[in-house]
Amino acid sequence: MSKDYYKILGVPKSATKDEVKKAYRKLAMQYHPDRNPGDKVSEEKFKEAAQAYEVLSDDAKRQQYDQVGHDRFQDMSSGGGHHGMDMNDIFANFGDIFSQFGDIFGGGPQHNTRGKKRSEPAPQQGHDKAEKISISLKDAFLGKKEEIGYYRFVPCKECDHKGTAQGTSYQTCSRCKGMGQVNVQHGFFAVAQACAACGGNGFTIPSPCKPCKGQSRVLEYDKFTLNIPAGIFNDAELRVPSKGDAGIFGGPAGNLFIKIRVLADTKFKRIEDDLVCTLMLTYPQLVLGGQAEIESIDGSKEVVKIPKGCPVGEKIIIAGKGFEKLRNKVRGNLVIITQCHIPKKISAEAKQLLSDYSDLVGTDAKDSEGFVTGLFKKIFG
Repeated sequence: MSKDYYKILGVPKSATKDEVKKAYRKLAMQYHPDRNPGDKVSEEKFKEAAQAYEVLSDDAKRQQYDQVGHDRFQDMSSGGGHHGMDMNDIFANFGDIFSQFGDIFGGGPQHNTRGKKRSEPAPQQGHDKAEKISISLKDAFLGKKEEIGYYRFVPCKECDHKGTAQGTSYQTCSRCKGMGQVNVQHGFFAVAQACAACGGNGFTIPSPCKPCKGQSRVLEYDKFTLNIPAGIFNDAELRVPSKGDAGIFGGPAGNLFIKIRVLADTKFKRIEDDLVCTLMLTYPQLVLGGQAEIESIDGSKEVVKIPKGCPVGEKIIIAGKGFEKLRNKVRGNLVIITQCHIPKKISAEAKQLLSDYSDLVGTDAKDSEGFVTGLFKKIFG
């Protein structure tokens, strides 16, 4: 029975090139040798699909095929149809198709992926590094210079970041001829693998530098002074260019990312860009008003005006005395929240005065409109 390339791919004669390609991909996936090891029937169908795609994806061949028919076309074609194709031909001719299966079947090259001959290494950028430091809230308010110490790869000075001993150079790998990969035959299936002689690099280092062992960089403990800006916030990340690992074979260094942890303070806290604290006042101070002096987080003194009849929880704001904003240098505010100091023990004289005051003002607390907002009971010993 005569075969038909359209029927092999399962497409009509009016199929577009994209439809032909899509049909071939589906069959190639189904009958791929890696999915059907040792299956001769699948191998034959795989070859038939490849032959059909080779003809129907070419405008000139397809036109000739449609004019003369399958049998006549095979007689006119050299190589006797698909039987003249081996697996190497298929993978070589249809690399654009099978390159999409590289992750599935694991046949793609791992190193010198450009497929160009290489006689020396290509510079590679070093990895980024990450560190964490903790600072106080005061340091975040004022800014700080912090010494950072950590291990990182730095360029080898002995070989000037090349990896070769002085007076020597790289050599093209004699096994893969600089391609970085070799073809390994597994029965009828050829797979490109990384060259074991050069590790897939395409070159070798006959005389590596001794300090770096041919790696072009060495691990060292590095230190530098980090400038932490005033106004830095918790969990902020600072980027320090070129302070990551050195690159390989002359490549640029990576960056260092430092995450800042701001520790809690016992007296102050930060809310957005405001510096917030509490001010403990006596009841007479809250009622009569007055002035109080406080010390801010940076040690500076601030005079606070207490209004008459100041309630507990009142926010007294001193503008521009908060945290510096990182981008526009505008400062937040110093926010002082009033609290009332309630003594646990008082003298007999104070207790009598407090009792007299209670008798004078009464025990019912009323707001400005006369509504009862709280009831006090006189409990005096």
